[in-house]
Amino acid sequence: MDHFTYIDGQLHAESVPLSRIAEAAGTPTYVYSTATLVHHYRTFADAFAGQNATICYAVKANSNQAVIATLARQGAGADVLSEGELRRALKAGVPAAKIVFSGIGKSRREIALALEAGVGQINVESEPELELISALASARGAMAPIAIRVNPDVDAKTHEKITTGRKENKFGIALARAPEIYARAAALPGIEAVGVAIHIGSQLTELGPFGDAFTLAAGLVETLRGAGHPIRRLDLGGGLGIPYRDETPPSPADYAALVRETTGHLGVELVLEPGRLIAGNAGILLTRVLYVKQGTAKSFVVVDAGMNDLMRPALYDAWHRIVPVVEPAMGAPTAAVDVVGPVCETTDIFGHDRILPMLECDDLLAIRSAGAYGAVMASTYNTRPLVAEVLVKDDALAVIRARQDMAELLAMDRIPAWLGDESQ
Repeated sequence: MDHFTYIDGQLHAESVPLSRIAEAAGTPTYVYSTATLVHHYRTFADAFAGQNATICYAVKANSNQAVIATLARQGAGADVLSEGELRRALKAGVPAAKIVFSGIGKSRREIALALEAGVGQINVESEPELELISALASARGAMAPIAIRVNPDVDAKTHEKITTGRKENKFGIALARAPEIYARAAALPGIEAVGVAIHIGSQLTELGPFGDAFTLAAGLVETLRGAGHPIRRLDLGGGLGIPYRDETPPSPADYAALVRETTGHLGVELVLEPGRLIAGNAGILLTRVLYVKQGTAKSFVVVDAGMNDLMRPALYDAWHRIVPVVEPAMGAPTAAVDVVGPVCETTDIFGHDRILPMLECDDLLAIRSAGAYGAVMASTYNTRPLVAEVLVKDDALAVIRARQDMAELLAMDRIPAWLGDESQ
């Protein structure tokens, strides 16, 4: 469900025509809908009513502070993976106590910042990290609330590049070794082991893998409690998928019912970390046609967005729906085209053989379901400035990240003195 619809033949974000946004912010531009963000958050949070659950939005999906702030106003916490994401969440108004600091490679500086900020939970991914957190916490006379992330060796049945819960993945500590690691945590100064954490992957479209993983996690909680560890929290991560094409992911209500079925007997506080589910369909990438090129075997629609702006298709072979901003007339002629970007890579393609109306230079297209893992993964490859981001609410729009200025981008480089200054 989203709030991008045709009104009087023009695609709108809520009540704002996308053509108006193109005029105000240029293209390419990411456009997000407040109503969709709030709807998806509320649907997920309401599904867990009565289960003592804290919903910590996974900031990595879309880390714009306006997006985080929109969700924080709804009561969301945050799941962060770096100093930058932690600072964004705090600045956007997320209470430190509702922040979970995850990630396999936290630096000494990042752990110290998390302790200083007073985050609610640090998810531990390895024994060396546990030892470092203990040293840093005890040195400042603090207690670090931690959950150890266990790897259950469950196949999430998702894309190879976004699975995280198999034994060959880099994430977490093997389930079989967890009792040993918790015993070590109990002996360390500055450590309070409050919970167990688990996360098996992203864009899951069936409940089976979740059920397997949650059952294993619940069994571990019972084992740890039997050994005297007062585990009171269970972090189940995120990963519930969205419909990009013809997927039919489980509903939040069905997901919540599964969580209750597998963990309800534990009496723990639940931590859930949805990201894509909330932001994915809340955003589009607005792009303009540069050329329509007739090749020998293909017709190409060349747009001004590139793989540096939205890299999911190049990185994951991801499918995004592509639609014209001007609604085609009934019975209008169409053609199968490849929608491609200007980057000098064969992989710079957004869609093969897409059936679209006859397009011309300057026509606008919307690449749908681009609110998650879009702007956050963008780069300046080919020296292309980072694009703008716009947030819409009802009939109002705000530029929430200005397009990067070319002069600003070039000024990031520094020519050493021994090369001289050839710009004069």
